[in-house]
Amino acid sequence: MDTSAAQFWCRRLTASAGWLAFVWVIIQECDSLDFSYGGLQIIGYTLGLGSVAIALESVWHRPAAPRGAAEIPSAETYRLGRGAANIAVSIGIVLLWVLWVAEPGIMSVAPAFWLVLVLIVLPPAISASRRAVEHLLRPPGSSQVGRAPTVAEVALEHGIRALLIIGAAAVLGWGWNVDLVHLAGRGTLFASVVHGVLTTVVILLIADVLWQAAKAAIDSKLAEAADLGQTNTDEARRRARLRTLLPIFRNVLLVLVIAVAVMMALAELGVEIGPLIAGASVVGVAIGFGAQTFVRDVIAGMFYLLDDAFRVGEYIQAGHYKGAVEGFSIRSIKLRHHRGPVFTVPFSLLGAVENMSRDWVIDKIAIGVTYDSDLNLAKKLIKQIGLDLAKEPEYAPLIIEPLKMQGVDQLGDFAVQIRAKMMTLPGEQFVIRRQAHAMIKKAFDENGIKFAFPTVQIAGEGEAGSAAAAQRVLELTQPAAAQ
Repeated sequence: MDTSAAQFWCRRLTASAGWLAFVWVIIQECDSLDFSYGGLQIIGYTLGLGSVAIALESVWHRPAAPRGAAEIPSAETYRLGRGAANIAVSIGIVLLWVLWVAEPGIMSVAPAFWLVLVLIVLPPAISASRRAVEHLLRPPGSSQVGRAPTVAEVALEHGIRALLIIGAAAVLGWGWNVDLVHLAGRGTLFASVVHGVLTTVVILLIADVLWQAAKAAIDSKLAEAADLGQTNTDEARRRARLRTLLPIFRNVLLVLVIAVAVMMALAELGVEIGPLIAGASVVGVAIGFGAQTFVRDVIAGMFYLLDDAFRVGEYIQAGHYKGAVEGFSIRSIKLRHHRGPVFTVPFSLLGAVENMSRDWVIDKIAIGVTYDSDLNLAKKLIKQIGLDLAKEPEYAPLIIEPLKMQGVDQLGDFAVQIRAKMMTLPGEQFVIRRQAHAMIKKAFDENGIKFAFPTVQIAGEGEAGSAAAAQRVLELTQPAAAQ
């Protein structure tokens, strides 16, 4: 908390401790003066109103919760407002004092007193423990905003919360005169049910601590693997594989923890889990036969992952579907097409997978030049363009082998087709190809190499013959154009 809030609570705690010490001294002095027991009670209950007043004033004047890790002034207080929380806490404090006063005369209100006390103290204790753990285990100089909690934070926070809940149950048992340790040995139905419920709560709290710690560990690994670093390296491949497998492992672990916790809880409640496990096996077999497509999807997905056929972020094509892998569930994969649509494809429908994002790609460029072009000059120009591209800082990390001319691919009707190729990182060939096209166009224009395109040549004797031939061509093409 910030400085002003700390000063506020320091003053209130000092006032509460001082008032309690004053009340205790007054009671002791009155007892030494041989006051009657009833007189001591009246004095104690009356002076107890001072503690009630301090508590109510603290509730209604408490400062706002800090919004960040830095020291931000929070001198603003909330009077006659803070919503239903202040009203509920105030009612609880007054009710607690009333039950304390009525306890000697009405023995049945003692359980209610301890219940109200636990309900008032437990929520702020849990909140204070959580904030204390976040503050104490936060790395120096870091901000709490946007930072994923560490495994130690999560385990300690949820562990303390579990201990507080178990301690609250122990306080209630003590206040209600219930022996929680030897409760199951009494043999009554009520004792067995209460013991089973308490044990179930403990099991669920332990399962929650284990799951939250494991989830935090997995999430931290996923956060580390989010930045692939330099592409096409062993570290980048390892991180991509972690991003692919860890979400599935997290879901499987959640199901496993829930299943084990529920089985242990049912066993503590007196339910025979042996028949349940056997029945679940039979039901599972029946469901397996009835949901063969689902089982086939799950098994196919498992083998795809074992074969490392694709990873999150890679661009693949399988049958009629292609796109970047955004994620997958236990039975399907989500592919984001480069134009935006998302395909959710069951694993059994993928078939052969064409992965376009592994290791490297070879991009080929076809260029058509006229028959009178100097092919040796064109080869030198393309080679120089490839070297220039490989030297540019923007493209150098993306090029594995520079652009170079392979030779004449074919002799066409109106053009000599030459072909060039280059090797790049997957997915980067498009931007390099566009830059290469622009540089080739500029270099060929500067060196007199012409690009070929279809033309029509009309031959005839004299101008009259040429005009007649042109007129004949127009007559033949105009009806076709009209159609």
